This record gives sequence, C-alpha cells and structure tokens, in this order.
Amino acid sequence: MTEHIASQHLHVADTTDAAARTAVDSALAELKAGEKTWAQITVGDRRALIERVRDLTVTHADEWVDAASSIKGLDPKSPLVGEEWISGPYAFAGGLNVLAETLNRLQAGAGPLDDAHFGHAPGGRTTVQVLPHGIFDHLLLSGFSAQVWLKPGIDEATAKRTAGLAQLSPRKTGGIGVVLGAGNIMSIAPLDTLYELIANNRVVALKLNPITDPMLPVLRKVLEPLITIGAVRVFTGGAETGTYLTGHHLVDHVHMTGSALTHDTIVFGPGEGGAERKAANDPILRKPMTSELGGVSPTIVVPGDWSRADIEFQAEHVATQRLHNGGYNCVASQVLVVSSEWKQRDEFVAAVKAALAAAPTRRAYYPGSDTRVEAALRSYPKASKVGGGRVLIEDIDPGDETALLNTEYFAPVLGIVELPYTGEQFLRRAVDTVNDTFVGTLGVNIVAHPGSLRSLGSTFDDLVADLRYGTVAINAWTGLGFLSPAATWGAFPGHTVDDVQSGIGIVHNALLIDGAERTVVRGPFRPSPRSLVKGELSISPKPPWFVTNKTAATTGRLLTAFAGNPSWFKLPAIFASALRG
Repeated sequence: MTEHIASQHLHVADTTDAAARTAVDSALAELKAGEKTWAQITVGDRRALIERVRDLTVTHADEWVDAASSIKGLDPKSPLVGEEWISGPYAFAGGLNVLAETLNRLQAGAGPLDDAHFGHAPGGRTTVQVLPHGIFDHLLLSGFSAQVWLKPGIDEATAKRTAGLAQLSPRKTGGIGVVLGAGNIMSIAPLDTLYELIANNRVVALKLNPITDPMLPVLRKVLEPLITIGAVRVFTGGAETGTYLTGHHLVDHVHMTGSALTHDTIVFGPGEGGAERKAANDPILRKPMTSELGGVSPTIVVPGDWSRADIEFQAEHVATQRLHNGGYNCVASQVLVVSSEWKQRDEFVAAVKAALAAAPTRRAYYPGSDTRVEAALRSYPKASKVGGGRVLIEDIDPGDETALLNTEYFAPVLGIVELPYTGEQFLRRAVDTVNDTFVGTLGVNIVAHPGSLRSLGSTFDDLVADLRYGTVAINAWTGLGFLSPAATWGAFPGHTVDDVQSGIGIVHNALLIDGAERTVVRGPFRPSPRSLVKGELSISPKPPWFVTNKTAATTGRLLTAFAGNPSWFKLPAIFASALRG
C-alpha cells in the first residue's frame, strides 16, 4: 500500500517527455476510477474521512510548519513562525472541523443553516452569521464577527433549502478537477482541494506551486485517506505540468490561485497570440475555470478623533495588513486611503511609517520580490525606504493611471492616496475611488473609530453595500475572513474570463452556502483591556496574526492542537499565551 500511494505523487519535470506524460495519464485514469468509488461513499463515511484528515493534520502539524518555515527562511525560534501555524495547519484543521459538522447535519437529514442566525443588509440582502460559529469562537475571537451576505433577493428559506451544494446529491459527481495551488499560504492548496471534493463533488488532481514542493511529503501524509480511495492525486512540477493537466481530456474543471497574468496565460495562451485571443475573447481552454487572483487591496481610514494609543495600534494593524507573510498575500493591503483634511493625518502616517520600519525583518523568499520593489522605487522617485526592503509611497493622485492602483506588487510596497472631505463625504468618495480606480475585488479594509461609526449610522451600512469586494473587513483585516472556515472567500461576483480581475467563484464556505455575494468581517477598534475601558464588548488582546505579536508561534501551536480536539481544559493556556503577545 505504501508503495502504491507514493507512486501517485508525481514529479513531472518535463512533460514533453513521453514517459512523464504517461505517468500523468495514468494518475488521471486512476482518478477517473476513483470518481466511481467516491460516488458510492455515503455522506457519513465522507465525514469520517474528513475527520481523519483533520486528525492527521494535527499529528503532522510540526512537520507542516517546519517545511513552510524552511521555504520562507524563518528562524524556527522567531514569533513569525506563528504565521505558519495559524495560516497553515490551524486554518486547514478549522475548515475540516466545520466541513465535518456540515456533513454530519446532512447525514442526519438536517440542513447546514437550520440553526443559523439570519439578518438583513441593504439592497434586499439576507445575511448569515458565520463567526462566531459555536461557543468557543465567542471566547477565542471575542468582539469579532462575520456575516455572509447573500445576493439580493435570496431569502432565508431559500438559503436553508439550498445549503449543502453538491452534497445534496452525493452520488452525482462532477468529474476530475485540477487545483493549481498557491505559492504563499500553505493551507490554500489543501483547502481548495477539499472544496472541490465536497462542495463540487469532483475528485482532484492537485498540482503544487514549485515554491511549495517541500510541502509534498507532509501533504501526502495529511491527505492519505483521500489518496487511498482514489479521490485525490498530488503533482509537483513546473508550468509544463500545469499546462498538460489543465488541457487534458480527462479533466473537467480547473481552479487556480495566483495572478491574473497566469490565469490569462492558461486560458488564452502566452505572448502576443494570447493577448490577441483575450481581446477577441477566444480562449484555448474551453472548460469551466474558477480562480482566486488577488488585486490591489485598499484600506480606507475614516477620519475621527483618535487617541495616541489608537493611532499606534491601528498603525501596527496596517503594518500587519501589508507585511504579514512578508507582503506575499493576495489580500495584503497595498494602498491606504486617507483624508487630506483629517487633523491627525500626519500623526497617523508617521506612525504607519514607524510601524513598517519596526516590524521584524525577514527574507524576501517569493521570486521577483526585489525586482518589484525596485520597480516601485523607479516609478515613484519620492518613495521612501523604511527598512527591511519596505517602501512607502505618498502623494498618489487617484485620478492618474498609476502602477500602484492597477498592479498587484506582491511585495512590501505600501502607497497612500489622499482624498478631500471628512465624515460621510469622505467615505462616499473613498468607496467610489476603490470601486472604480483600483484593480481587483478580493478584499477591502475599513478602519473607523466607534464614534465615527455611530455618527454615520445606517449610512455606513449603505456604503458597505456599495463596495464591490468579496470580503469587507471593518476594524479587522480581511485575512480573518480567510481564516474563518464558514466564511466565503473569493472575488466579488460578476467577473469573466476575459476580464477576470480577482477571479471567478468562491472557496472555503464550509457551511456550503449557495448564492453568497460577499463576507463582511467586523472587529474591535481597540485591543483589550482598552476595549473594555472604552465600552467595546471585547476581551481580545492584540491578535496573534499581528506581525508584532511576541507569542504568535506559541499561540498558533496551541490553537492548532485545540482545533484538532476542542476542549475547555485547553483554553487557559491559549489565553495566557495570547495575553503575553
């Protein structure tokens, strides 16, 4: 059995080689046979498989984090290793937990949303609370919440009836799906694999990004229950492998995480010929494709009356939004949108610059990062280096055709756009600017003092509804939407293959909600204990995903163990570590 399983993890260095192509052909043929097996597996047995994958994730979590840290050149003793715990095995195990719960409900003849809390949002939208999801979320993420907003016109009854997606008809499978994994966050590829398998009922050929090839041994161990039954195969290799897989006649669907450029190359082909086919909307890949592609993610800072402690905390927040994982996140904030009339504008910008400079340094592991940083410095002569290879660009005119607003740098580059007005006028102008000027629709952050939110009243919710982004985070980072397993993750609906922006379709969505439009995340403006002193109902200290959190690695390890087997007895150690952060 061991030899058989190992043979399914192929390294195809050059798919022009006939033997290498034959190996891919054989693996896809095995998936085709595995699809028949998957169709016969009951929802209850699928839940058991998911739980087994979760247990293996926790068992091999140290190996997972060691491999990820080696890829990124992190000191094993650095608190930054906490990023690998939290966005790696913790995120994956959490997603598996909620998927298993969803399957358990379906097995029992209930619906995933039967006990959900529903609400309403502007524009005739129904909302579903997805965070907190259970009592432990109330404690571990006190003060944070998330709601999935359904598309206008979908009511509560419809949402309950349709939740479950392909698992409502588990014997009706969808063929073979190729998943082209990301090269930055290590839970993306396995999470996308599980979404294809469960939400869409497709068996999966997962091709890792070459950057993440060292993850192959641990992913082989973690996904072993699904590999054994023929539902998953894992590939390594370069672009040739990806091209051969996506175009293969046995493949029915493609999902990728990466850049819009890579997407267009796959769909239309490379070079001038590909550009001509894109202009004519004449794809060479004539099969369905979904994608998550990033973009220029903004952070809108609503002017208000902030204390010095507020300014320093939110400056660290912004630094985290830009520098988490070294800046190599599809939803890393690239542009701050601030009011030129805010009396604390200069103080806040100075604090952001100081926070960028003070954040821990790390190796620029992602290919091409240094080149992109240098390109930013050449494009903006007034840009300033703020330490550790980071760049801050001020005085950007949003009306100009500027690279900062239409190019995802995928590097530690942060720009500042100033708009006039304050209050509601500023926020309306900011919403229009990020909707109409910035490339991409994956995520947008809004930072606003509670007093500013109160003064805006219902107008604020109307303006949130006007934002065309797949995740909106209010006094939180959109990355929390990624980490919340029941939340949806992906671009705002409506993109097409010839104008793909931040992609097509969603992932995660462990409650298997149908008809989702976006996720809206909310958090406390201040950490505890200042939050309690100022009247915010939150006991959350500095979040463990902050790049300045001193105990992030310890907290991340404890959270991962908790995700594998939640227990009241594990909470004191988590709280103690978090409070020291």
